[in-house]
Amino acid sequence: MFSFTNIKDYQENLHQGKVLCETAVRYYLDRITENNQLNAFVEVFGSECIERAKQLDNKRANGVQLGKLYGVVVAIKDVICFEGHKITAASAILGDFQSLFNATAVQSLLDEDAIIIGNCNCDEFAMGSTNENTIYGRVKNALDESKVPGGSSGGSAVAVQAGMCMVSLGSDTGGSVRQPADFCGIVGLKPSYGTVSRHGLIAYASSFDQIGIFSKNVEDAALVLEIISGKDKADSTVRQVDSKRFQIDGNGKPYRIAYLQNALEHPSLDMEIRDSINSLTEKLNADGHWVGPVAFDLIDYIVPAYYILTTAEASSNLSRYDGIRYGKRHTGDGAGLREFYKKTRSKGFGKEVKRRIMLGTFVLSEGYYDAYFTKAQQVRQLLAERSREIFKDFDAIILPTVPSTAMDAGDMKDPIAIYLADIYTVFANLTGLPAISLPLFKHPNGMPFGVQVVTKKYDEATLLNISAMLMDLYKK
Repeated sequence: MFSFTNIKDYQENLHQGKVLCETAVRYYLDRITENNQLNAFVEVFGSECIERAKQLDNKRANGVQLGKLYGVVVAIKDVICFEGHKITAASAILGDFQSLFNATAVQSLLDEDAIIIGNCNCDEFAMGSTNENTIYGRVKNALDESKVPGGSSGGSAVAVQAGMCMVSLGSDTGGSVRQPADFCGIVGLKPSYGTVSRHGLIAYASSFDQIGIFSKNVEDAALVLEIISGKDKADSTVRQVDSKRFQIDGNGKPYRIAYLQNALEHPSLDMEIRDSINSLTEKLNADGHWVGPVAFDLIDYIVPAYYILTTAEASSNLSRYDGIRYGKRHTGDGAGLREFYKKTRSKGFGKEVKRRIMLGTFVLSEGYYDAYFTKAQQVRQLLAERSREIFKDFDAIILPTVPSTAMDAGDMKDPIAIYLADIYTVFANLTGLPAISLPLFKHPNGMPFGVQVVTKKYDEATLLNISAMLMDLYKK
């Protein structure tokens, strides 16, 4: 019977001939079928995956050099382009559109002999925190199907959570990898802005979006990040340096770690989550690290600034979906161009996407630009400056990932409540910092929750080493 613990052990078994890539692929295809009710996948590439697995098995048998992700079974979010395969961003406006090229991250996976098994359900255009805003129907949390898996990358999270793939890619604009990872009890990594190319990622808010990684352990996330990071001529915002090796050394180095006092004292935070993170700080101090509080009086400005800026960028980015160049179009008898646009966009976009487009158009409009957009940019600059000050004295910041555990499906009807639930995750996106959610705790209600770790920009190496240390600490 096939089983998976981590990529390293799996690949050792492949090289020793104890297992075949084809065996692994068929196992995961069966798991997807068994868990079909979770609605995690939009499309599964069954026969294609089996054929690729056979090719990789022949490659090994013939002594051909193998890639670093040889045989690793990966799922991708339905906002990441895979040539010749459907990409819809879970929206009616794209219909059955097929990608014309590979995202740089996808091409990097393929170049290292990974196997892409399917694309995953998500909130429409990555806008949402529950994975209920989708034309494909809501995704269910495998631990409790009455609960949401988080969003917007809920399908990618559940695919890893329920053992339907080894790792998966999502996108994180304001927490869309870390929040579902928290709700599903897995690892969710958002790299620094510019570490991973955005070429081939459908844009929501271009100065915030970043491709992220779901996995069962830190080491697997580190390996995938090593493969998909690095320079790319197709993305002018990506850091133009060669991909790094993110070695987890486990050297027992003591770290200086800050916790944001205002975050832990915020009235929105669940008491059990607060107590668990407080106990974590005590445990870290007892283990030889230095953990101390940092005042952070900007916390109540984070969510408003984030939603002003991201909706403004969304209103611009989503203007390209007009029904003329690609995707679905809606016409009426004798309709003029204005009416054509109106019908196409009104019927093609879902409620939440339309809400954010209208908010963004409003904050960019004459008379309101300075009052909203300019002020939000100033807050963003203050946050970046404040984070730089913190990292002069500390190696990392720890804070909650979310204010509560996974909520019941259908409970989050108030959009303001949904937006406020992003209070702890959007900080890293506003500042471009790398962040990760680690599944350390279990709530008395039976659901998992994690802790979020943030380090200075482009210091994923420290982030991953601290993460591995924290995971080991809670195994003791």
